[in-house]
Amino acid sequence: MRRKTVSLPFKHQQAIAVRDVCRELGVVFILNDHWRLAQELGADGVHLGREDGDLALVRQSVGDSLLIGASCYDDIGRARDLLDAGADYIAFGAVHPSPTKPQAVRAPLSLLGEARTLTDALPAPRPAVVAIGGITPDNAGAVAEAGADALALISGLFEAPDVEAAARACSALYTQA
Repeated sequence: MRRKTVSLPFKHQQAIAVRDVCRELGVVFILNDHWRLAQELGADGVHLGREDGDLALVRQSVGDSLLIGASCYDDIGRARDLLDAGADYIAFGAVHPSPTKPQAVRAPLSLLGEARTLTDALPAPRPAVVAIGGITPDNAGAVAEAGADALALISGLFEAPDVEAAARACSALYTQA
């Protein structure tokens, strides 16, 4: 759940509602930015940006009770550091121009392959490589082929004429034999 511009009390209320829907659907619930709130609400995980806390300290505080992922932007060195600190996934982007974050740093698709090489060298279960930013059903295939284990979509999903069809198209990239 990503809501940057709402108050913490409202975010708390929304997070509970989203958490409950995710549980009903059997979907992983990852809260953006607020690891203490994620832990309090029993979220499955938290996503940390550069300003959201030190991943190693968060890992020390929560142990294995939360999946922890973090933004690497376009920085493979940051990815190495986050993996060493115990990240469950590393995220790169924006891989395409993003209407949600138009000023976001751009991460080339080739960086996903570099990240995949890093994670493939780690013991199982290997951390996932996630792509963020400007992803739509039309460009998702190339992003997945470049090495992304997962895709993060906002406008590419919720501004699609048919949200369910857009979600199914992206999901199919990972469920086809």
